[in-house]
Amino acid sequence: MQRLDAMKISPAAYRALAGLQAYVDQSGLERTVLDLVKIRASQINGCAFCLVMHTTDARKAGESDERMHLLNAWREAPVFTERERAALGWIEALTLVAEGHVPDEVYEQARKHFSEKELVDLSAAAVAINGWNRVAIAFRATPQVTTKKAAA
Repeated sequence: MQRLDAMKISPAAYRALAGLQAYVDQSGLERTVLDLVKIRASQINGCAFCLVMHTTDARKAGESDERMHLLNAWREAPVFTERERAALGWIEALTLVAEGHVPDEVYEQARKHFSEKELVDLSAAAVAINGWNRVAIAFRATPQVTTKKAAA
């Protein structure tokens, strides 16, 4: 059950985070990469609200269910480009930064596939999705699920 509606209680905080998200969305990074990193960070963080939102948005933008199902095993799945893999490695390192900071090899891989500006923008995407995840998780935002439960 949702604890409180953070957006209604503090609209200025919501606008600030939405401003960062707006920057990320217009940064020039391709939609596919942004969708994948939002979903992957939300998987790591266990944010049901964001997982429902971002998989729905990605599907509407043409992303396949197969690729979204394989995100949790992206290192072994042959369906991601090298650029996508570099982005996924980067988002994981930033999302799990307390576990080992950002290893040099993750940075070097990201630099092979992203310009300096793109890497800063990808980092801003990590800050944004991790911020959204934390607000949604802290206040137990209710996911907008449209499908029925599986039969028992």
